[in-house]
Amino acid sequence: ASAGQGVWRTMAGAALLVAALLAPGCSESGDTSAGQTLGTLKRVQRDGTIRVGYANEAPYAYLESASGRLTGEAPEIARVVLAEMGIGKVEGVLTEFGSLIPGLKAGRFDIIAAGMYILPERCKQISFSNPTYSVGEAFIVASGNPLALKSYESVARAADATLGAVAGTVEREYARQTGVPDARVVVFPDAPSALDGVIAGRVDAYAATSLTVNNLLARAQTSRVERAKPFSDPVIAGKPARGYGAFGFRKTDRDLVAAFNSALAKFIGSPRHLELVKRFGFTRAELPGPVTAAKLCHG
Repeated sequence: ASAGQGVWRTMAGAALLVAALLAPGCSESGDTSAGQTLGTLKRVQRDGTIRVGYANEAPYAYLESASGRLTGEAPEIARVVLAEMGIGKVEGVLTEFGSLIPGLKAGRFDIIAAGMYILPERCKQISFSNPTYSVGEAFIVASGNPLALKSYESVARAADATLGAVAGTVEREYARQTGVPDARVVVFPDAPSALDGVIAGRVDAYAATSLTVNNLLARAQTSRVERAKPFSDPVIAGKPARGYGAFGFRKTDRDLVAAFNSALAKFIGSPRHLELVKRFGFTRAELPGPVTAAKLCHG
């Protein structure tokens, strides 16, 4: 009899455990409070704090050395939008660009705030907000541009030319699709390292967004490098490539994405938005227009 009662108790306990796991509101990424599991949106609204992952790339997201403040286009927009959602504090987690998506999925932070382009391959791994900007490409080259590198295609044609790119960025894929051999591409961990690579002669050109190039050259204070002019954006799938940057989220955080997009729609393109991002080099010319994340994710 005692053995039978033990089996019954074990079965009853198992049934209760299954019922608890199937209860509404359970989420792998959420925290528990008073026996209930919270999703990311409810958790960060409850705490009033959210962690954002960023790579050290001005003007999109970087730590201001003088003040120690996380700033740039993405963090500053995030602060405004998240405040509208009842989240008043934004904490930054510095991560190499190529590790941002793995870090988000692993729960090191809740949002990617790094000006990351929306690309179909990335959309398979994470969700994106609607874009906050659109921008073209540029090169940093040695002064005088001795190899006349004025496009990705010109690098492909120059037999000995080397191109620098930051790990995990779209520029690496642009190089492949325009015929630049992998053996002639040098991958750097971040934008300042890539700039140093051009200055030191490790690479003949560094490829990045036009805003990244402008910002790096403004800070470099050296006559040894310059922006390649004129410059032609890479032609991908028959048309000049243009990138659209946005915020990244875990795919399970659908309510967080929806709330963020709702607040973002009221802000992007407003006078307050344009004034906020002006100091980072963004103008009306970089507004994303009516393009959505859904459209970009489908190529």
